[in-house]
Amino acid sequence: MYTSFFGLGEKPFAITPDPRYLFMSERHAEALAHLLYGITEAGGFIQLTGEVGTGKTTIVRSLLERMPGHADVAVILNPQLTPVEFVLTICEELGIFMRDEDATSIKDLVDLLNRRLLDAHAKGRRIVVIVDEAQNLMPATLEQVRLLTNLETASQKLLQIILIGQPELREVLDRVELRQLAQRITGRYHLAPLSRSETASYVNHRLKVAGANGEIFSTTALREVHRLTGGIPRIINVICDRALLGAFTQEQHRIGPGMIREAASEVYGRSFNPPWMKLLVGSAASVAVLGLGLGIWTLTRSTEVEQPVAAAEIPAPAVEAAPVQLPQAEPAPLPLPPRPQDVAEVLVEKVGMTNTENAFGQLLSLWGAKFNPGAGRPCDQASKQGLECVYQQGTWGQLRTLNRPAILTLIDEDSNAHQVVVSGLVGDTAKINLPDETKMVSIASLSRLWYGDYLVLWRPQVASPRALSAGMQGDGVRWLRTKLNTVAGKTDAPASDYYDEDLVKMVEDFQRQYRLNVDGIAGVQTQIVLDAVGSSPGAPVLIAQARGTS
Repeated sequence: MYTSFFGLGEKPFAITPDPRYLFMSERHAEALAHLLYGITEAGGFIQLTGEVGTGKTTIVRSLLERMPGHADVAVILNPQLTPVEFVLTICEELGIFMRDEDATSIKDLVDLLNRRLLDAHAKGRRIVVIVDEAQNLMPATLEQVRLLTNLETASQKLLQIILIGQPELREVLDRVELRQLAQRITGRYHLAPLSRSETASYVNHRLKVAGANGEIFSTTALREVHRLTGGIPRIINVICDRALLGAFTQEQHRIGPGMIREAASEVYGRSFNPPWMKLLVGSAASVAVLGLGLGIWTLTRSTEVEQPVAAAEIPAPAVEAAPVQLPQAEPAPLPLPPRPQDVAEVLVEKVGMTNTENAFGQLLSLWGAKFNPGAGRPCDQASKQGLECVYQQGTWGQLRTLNRPAILTLIDEDSNAHQVVVSGLVGDTAKINLPDETKMVSIASLSRLWYGDYLVLWRPQVASPRALSAGMQGDGVRWLRTKLNTVAGKTDAPASDYYDEDLVKMVEDFQRQYRLNVDGIAGVQTQIVLDAVGSSPGAPVLIAQARGTS
């Protein structure tokens, strides 16, 4: 109805999930990265929770689109099933052939599923079960879910289960009788609502996809959208859709905060006052109290005047001249920091500059190293200068923990790949280094184009960097123990070069503190974080003060 009026090709705020309208905020990108990372791990549970309408189903759809080619997936959208129905649904989703009599026997179904899992394992494939609205699982079915993770080989679990649900899922899994299941959850992530800046970006993103050529919602209207929706995407869609319809009926091409409040009133069934109304009401009350006090004072004062008192009874008080106070000049307001750009604008502005060679040149320069585009592979050049490349897929939280500048791979709307160097993080703003200048961009805009691929450099403190584990001996083990003792403040502790049980416990405690995989093995990631926490001289950092947690 209103699409042609606003120059749109379609309705931008439909509540049905559409991959074209996918908006990857920092939180959504981290959630998706958690799920993708968990699928590559060796079985167990992954838990994703979020309030109604925060985009959990959209993330599931994105996950299915990005599912690795070696993974077979069973999706359960209606979890209100008995244990037999639950296992039967998994078998049907995986295309397992079964006889009619097998469909009623939990043992027969599990045996069929186990054979399929073993066959997939032999072929190098992964089996993933995604359970949406998992907070509705019955206790008996949850117990069956736990038992399914007992299907394993001597070295790894055969089944990866992803539980997605509302916050009540966390309460369900906190029950004492389900503690065995809760202990097998290897990854947890809670999807929070959008921030104010993300809400504005979300609305403008959907309008752009629908074909908008200019701004339709004013800045104050977008702030009002966040205030009245709490940053929940589904509610944002409903209210913005209603606001567009209201503006169309009033023949207004630009939507202000008043129209947002009217739309919210229709959606919620109650009226909403502007945010400054509370202040106005409070001020009016203060004025009323002041007026009442002044009236009482005047009344009592006039009563006292009407009663004459002899002049000799009360001596006249001495009158002292009040000191004269000169008006003080107000301090000049501090200049506001520049507003961060959208990284998509930077990519258009810096065409040809966001390639791999330029990115490595910038990253190596931060380490005081040099890069020659014609002198071979970038990582080989880094290695000759005492640096090592580490390529991973992760989240902003992991980058903050590593606390090292990184090359991020961004994919723009035309599916073109770009490499940019993120050299600093301050709040919701990131600093990126380009060949000719640095730019401050919003993390939210980066998250929309970043799918978790990054590369960092680090300078190993021992020759031939490798994973260190129990039973090993040498200079690498001595460095590891010394570094852990230094971080713990134990500067006078002995520095044995043998990887004993005490060192295993020290590594596990460190990994637990910094949210690393707790296995007691000092792999490359553990060594990088330890190196970053230990503030190695000459090493650039992503955050000025290293944080203990991500």
